Amino acid sequence: MLSIAKIYDAAKVLNKVARKTELIQSKTIIEDKELYLKSENLQVTGSFKLRGAYYKISKLTEEQKKKGIIACSAGNHAQGVALAAQKSGIKATIFIPATAPISKVEATRKYGADIKLIDGVYDDAYKAACEFQEETQGEFIHPFNDEDVIAGQGTIGLEILEQLPDIDAVIVPIGGGGLIAGISYAIKQLKPSCKVYGVQAQGADSMYESYKNEQVLELPTVHTFADGTAVKRPGDLTFELCKEYVDDIVTVTDDEIASAILSLMEKQKIVAEGAGALSVAAAMFGKVPYSEKTVCIVSGGNIDVNILSRVINRGLLTTGRLSHLTIELLDKPGQLRDVSTTIAQYGANIIRVRHNQGGGHTDINACFLQVSMETKNSQHFEEIKQALVDKGYRLISEQQ
Repeated sequence: MLSIAKIYDAAKVLNKVARKTELIQSKTIIEDKELYLKSENLQVTGSFKLRGAYYKISKLTEEQKKKGIIACSAGNHAQGVALAAQKSGIKATIFIPATAPISKVEATRKYGADIKLIDGVYDDAYKAACEFQEETQGEFIHPFNDEDVIAGQGTIGLEILEQLPDIDAVIVPIGGGGLIAGISYAIKQLKPSCKVYGVQAQGADSMYESYKNEQVLELPTVHTFADGTAVKRPGDLTFELCKEYVDDIVTVTDDEIASAILSLMEKQKIVAEGAGALSVAAAMFGKVPYSEKTVCIVSGGNIDVNILSRVINRGLLTTGRLSHLTIELLDKPGQLRDVSTTIAQYGANIIRVRHNQGGGHTDINACFLQVSMETKNSQHFEEIKQALVDKGYRLISEQQ
């Protein structure tokens, strides 16, 4: 059974393996408000997953270790299992969705694990791993629905209480629920007054739906770039713990997650993956009540550089830092100068201009001017739009 004693035991076991990650105070993520960031993105392997994986493997008998271990993961649990297996001299076979970032797959391979890429998402990899376990009788290391794994993740709760004893609330990302199950159990045992909020991506909200409907539900599909939390069905054990110890669960959009990643990079110099930024997105966009001593778990930083630029671009659009306008005007000299002068007067920076002649449903001497610009925020963009309208220009379309 999960107990606070087991979590303390996990802390002792992990003492020489896992980092006690820093609790970073931030006064810039949310204007005029203070947050604390638990930087598990700086953990060994780049995420919290090492904690649960290593503790689980440490509890195996010698006979179990000889059979080898099997795991399935979207990438972060895979690295934790692979490193723990390497340190323990155990053969590890890990099933990973083919959609997982290449960086996570290759990092796992470097720890010496045998990698099996499976078409689909996490749940498809899980099914393949279970079939392999039945064939080989190896020891299965579940990424979240296991008491030892949950206890390992719960050590984060112990660290937070030690680092910030007067904590009011903690916001935790959720995939299958192992992280929030461990943290919520630890915190509610030692400081029941502290609120625990969970957050999921809207496109992968299996625990959210299960929590609201008071029963474990399975989604038909999941769709989010926060691949570390793309789980169709939460764990039975993690669901029961969430139902008992979690105060509320909310969701955020992919655009909000991208904005949180951008804010962490710009304002805190912290690199977070999509799953790792869920908690910050929930705080930034007011999805949970604000408390003065709130901790956001930045659960991982293993973002694929191939999508990082797209994430940054989406974050800029969502926060009004990058804006696009299409303007209809007469095709005559001086029009581009007047538009660009107006935009410059308001302090925006034009980064791209495209001129197209009118189509079949416009005046013969009409044209379209597509302008991309760097703006301060959404209000700044609205001011520029109004200035152009006041000068008689017709705005055809816009995008923030």
